[in-house]
Amino acid sequence: MVQGAPTREVGPVELAPQMTVGELAESLGVAAVDVIKGLLKEGIFANINQTLNYKVAETVATDMGYEVSELPQSALARPAGLRLKADEGALRPPVVTVMGHVDHGKTSLLDAIRQTNVTAREAGGITQHIAAYQVEVEGQKITFLDTPGHEAFTAMRARGAHVTDIAVIVVAADDGVMPQTIEALDHARAAGVPIIIAINKIDRPDADQEKVKRQLAEQNVLVEEWGGDTVCVAVSARTKEGLPDLLEHILLVAELEELKADPDRKAEGIVVEAHLDPQRGAMADVLVQTGTLRLGDVVVAAESTGRLKAMYDDRNRHVTRAEPAMPVKILGLGSVPQPGDRLTVVADEKAARSIVEERVRQRQQEGRAAAVSLTNLFDRIQTGQIKELSVVLKADVQGSVEPIRSSLQKLEGDNVRVKVLRAQAGSITESDVMLALASGGLVIGFNSRPEPGARRLADLEKVEIRTYDVIYKLVEDIEAALKGLLEPTFVDVVEGHAAVRQVFKLSRRGTIAGCAVTDGRALRAAQVRVLRAGEKIAEDRVAGLKRFKDDVREVATNMECGVALEAFQEFAEGDVLEFYRRERQG
Repeated sequence: MVQGAPTREVGPVELAPQMTVGELAESLGVAAVDVIKGLLKEGIFANINQTLNYKVAETVATDMGYEVSELPQSALARPAGLRLKADEGALRPPVVTVMGHVDHGKTSLLDAIRQTNVTAREAGGITQHIAAYQVEVEGQKITFLDTPGHEAFTAMRARGAHVTDIAVIVVAADDGVMPQTIEALDHARAAGVPIIIAINKIDRPDADQEKVKRQLAEQNVLVEEWGGDTVCVAVSARTKEGLPDLLEHILLVAELEELKADPDRKAEGIVVEAHLDPQRGAMADVLVQTGTLRLGDVVVAAESTGRLKAMYDDRNRHVTRAEPAMPVKILGLGSVPQPGDRLTVVADEKAARSIVEERVRQRQQEGRAAAVSLTNLFDRIQTGQIKELSVVLKADVQGSVEPIRSSLQKLEGDNVRVKVLRAQAGSITESDVMLALASGGLVIGFNSRPEPGARRLADLEKVEIRTYDVIYKLVEDIEAALKGLLEPTFVDVVEGHAAVRQVFKLSRRGTIAGCAVTDGRALRAAQVRVLRAGEKIAEDRVAGLKRFKDDVREVATNMECGVALEAFQEFAEGDVLEFYRRERQG
C-alpha cells in the first residue's frame, strides 16, 4: 500500500484550485509529512505552508489512491470555524504546553502571545501568574498551560494526568539546543504528543537558525523543511515576529489531531494548580477535559470534595460554566487537592462523601501500587498490564550508550517490546527518575551511579534503578525479565551518605574519618562505598562507628560521627561515604 493511502473506501475528494500542503493533507485526512513525501517523489521540495496548484495536488492525491475533482468556484468560500461530527463529540480547543531550556524565552513567549491576543481593555490584568489561559485566533481558541517546565509536565503525567495535546519546545536562536531542551524533548516524546519547535530570539544579531536545526537533527528531531515531520517556526517574543505563524501551526496540528470532547455529559477535568487562600479557602485551577462544569456542581478531586461556590476565567471574570479545554479557577472544595488530581462532577454531596470514604479506605489498605520492576515485569505482561518496557538508560561514556540502546531495542518478549525513553552519558539524575516514573518504566545505569537526590526520589516513588558494569549481563537480565526467566537477584538499598570533614590518623586504630551525615543514616552493620568527586574509589565494610567516645549502631541526618572501615585507610576531606545494604529482590 502507498504510504498515506486511505485505509477505507472514500468518495471523491474536491480540491481547491490552489491550496497549501497543510490544507491538502487536511482534505485527504493524512499527515502533512505524507504529502511532503509524495511531492518529493515528483521532484518538488515543499514545506507545510507551500502553495500548490490543482494539477500538482491532483497528482499527489491520485498516487495515494484518492479520486479527486476540482472544487467549483461557487463552493470556495470556507465556513468559519471547524465542522463538528455530532456522533463523535464536538471539536474542542487544543491544550498546549510550552517547554524549553531556562532563559530561552518560554515565559516571554507566553506573555507575548497573551498580550497580542487579548483586547486592550483587558490587557491590564495579565501580569499576574495564572496556571492556564485561552487565546482566540480567527475565531478559534487555544489553551496554554503555564507550568514551570517539563518537571511539572512530567509530574502531572506521573499522577496519571494526560493533559497536553501539543508540546511547543522553545529553543533560543543564539544559544541552540541545551541540556534542558533535550530533557523537554524526551518528556514530550515519552508522552506521545505532537511537537512544534519555536526558534525564539531570531531578532538577536548572533541568531543562527540553521545551527539550531542541525542540533535538533542530532537529537533525532528533523524539521519539515529538512524532510522531517516536526513543525518548526521562527519567532521573537520581543518583537512578536512569527507569533501569528506559530498560532496558525498550532491550530493546523490540532485540526489534524481532530481533538474532540462531549460538552453535554457531566464534567471531568484535571487540577493544574491549587493553593489555600487565607480569605476564601481552597482554590484550584482546573482544566475541563470533557463535559461542561457549572456553578453549583458537586465535585470530587482525589479526597477533596465540595459544591462550587464561584468560578473565574483566566481574566478573573466570574463565569457560570466552563466547556471542554477551558481553564477556570474554582472555589468551594473543602481541602486543597494536588496538581494532577482528576476532578469529576457527582450527583450530590452524599455521593461525593461516599466516593471519598472509599478512596481513603483503599489507600489505607493497599498503599501505593507496585511499580514496574524487572522482577514483576513478566507477571504484569501476562496480565496485560503493560505492552512495552520503558527504560531510561544512563552510561559512563557516550561510546557505551549506542551499543546498549541498540541491543535493548532488539529485545522482544510475548507481545511486549523495549522502549528506550532516554539514552545519555552521565550520572542518574532526578529528571531521569521522573521520566521513568511518568512512563511507568525503570532506570538502567551502566557504570553510572544515581545522584543522592535521584536515589531518594526513586526510593520515595518506588522507581527501580538497576546498575551494571557488564553489558551482556545488563541485556541478559532484561531479556530474561521479558520472558519470565529472571532469577531472584540482590539489589543495593542505600541507607544514607556522610561527608568526610576531617581525617584522624591514630597509631593503634588506623585512620578515622570524621564525618557529618548529610542524608539518611550511617549504620554500623552496613557496607560502604567511598566516593571521591562522584566516582567510586573503594568498597568496604564498617569496622567502627562512634559518636564522641561512644560506640553506636547508627547515626542520624545532620549529626557528626567517626567512621573506621575494615581495610580502606586513604580518606580525604570531601570524600562521601555511601552506606548501603544488600537486599534480595524477587
